Amino acid sequence: MELFSTQIRGFFIGLVFCICLASTNAYDPLDPNGNITVKWDVISWTDDGYIAVVTIFNFQKYRHIETPGWKLGWVWRKKEVIWSALGGQATEQGDCSRFKGSIPHCCKRNPTIVDLMPGTPYNQQIANCCKGGVISSWVQNPTASASSFQLSVGLAGTSNKTVSLPVNFTLLTPGPGYTCGPAVKVPSSKFLTSDKRRVTQALMTWNVTCTYSQFLAQKTPTCCVSLSSFYNETIVGCPTCSCGCPNRTQTNCVNAKSPHLSLPGSNPQTPLLRCTSHMCPIRVHWHVKLNYKEYWRVKIAITNFNYMKNYTHWNLVVQHPNLNNLTEIFSFNHQSLNPYGPINDTAMMWGVEFYNDLLMQAGEDGNVQSELLFGKDKFTFTFDKGWAFPRRIYFNGDNCVMPPPDAYPYLPNESHGNSPVYVLSSIVGAAFTFFILAWL
Repeated sequence: MELFSTQIRGFFIGLVFCICLASTNAYDPLDPNGNITVKWDVISWTDDGYIAVVTIFNFQKYRHIETPGWKLGWVWRKKEVIWSALGGQATEQGDCSRFKGSIPHCCKRNPTIVDLMPGTPYNQQIANCCKGGVISSWVQNPTASASSFQLSVGLAGTSNKTVSLPVNFTLLTPGPGYTCGPAVKVPSSKFLTSDKRRVTQALMTWNVTCTYSQFLAQKTPTCCVSLSSFYNETIVGCPTCSCGCPNRTQTNCVNAKSPHLSLPGSNPQTPLLRCTSHMCPIRVHWHVKLNYKEYWRVKIAITNFNYMKNYTHWNLVVQHPNLNNLTEIFSFNHQSLNPYGPINDTAMMWGVEFYNDLLMQAGEDGNVQSELLFGKDKFTFTFDKGWAFPRRIYFNGDNCVMPPPDAYPYLPNESHGNSPVYVLSSIVGAAFTFFILAWL
């Protein structure tokens, strides 16, 4: 018996180990081909090196880079220096004391480049630069899903055979999460001139592919999901300690009714959360609101519990079997993702520009919401066994903690039909639910 217990214990330890290893890889079943590609195009040779345009392409469907933006780093193979930069800048100059006369922009062997801010003088800009390092996701805004800068590299090779590709690329956005592979030579990029009558070509091109892992990005989740419905009085909150636990003295959070001030010089990336049982910066609430003869209605509310951060151009990814019959969404943009080919059960949603695309910091205005109207399929529709609730929800590309299935609001044994009293009770129940959530 003891040997059997030891074997069982070893099996579970191995299983947990394998799960942890699987979590560190960057495979996302809803976006299996998503990545960030860094492309280097050598556009001309100089006396001691080359001029290159570096472009960061975000090929991820729903994961974007938000403020304060990206940081791209690498290690030179030789003693290269950066003479000058346009559209970006090195965070440190390094030791350039060996140079007389002209001083390079950066002499570090492991430089880190950041984007320039909006409003940069035109003579320091290039195309697709100067957005503060913010890059949109591919689905949300493909025209803003790239960022570029130009480097003049010295003490380097001056031909395709003598140039050494940099190594050990890193991408911070602004924290960890991305793992970058080695630089790989690819066919030279081609460019169409402004008059569209001539095609030019880079002298040399190499790509670096970076993939994301939520496990590497943060130690704990960043969002959770709560559930409610018109047919059950139970409000299923986020699981306790979904993103951490409040300590006994509550020094890691702020009571909603207590005054709070952000300290001068404090890091805006360090969250200052409202004290909750789940301790998540973001809560997504899914409420099954109404039932009609041929349709049913859901209300989604996203609440920010972080007093230190606004979420600009936020997005939400929802997986639900009835999204193939989504009739109308009232105050969000949306697009089907179809990660499994013909199976249309996943949709991405984001705010309407200048209306609700900014999720404000915690407080009275720290929420956005919309309603979804679904058509009923007589072969699949049911309120039984939690079917009306989502299978999975992502906020800004991170998987949110769902309540356990056995805690979902259950359907009463007796149905009351669609009588006026039943519809009225549904409306009153919905109003009561969101009043309680707003008060908490």
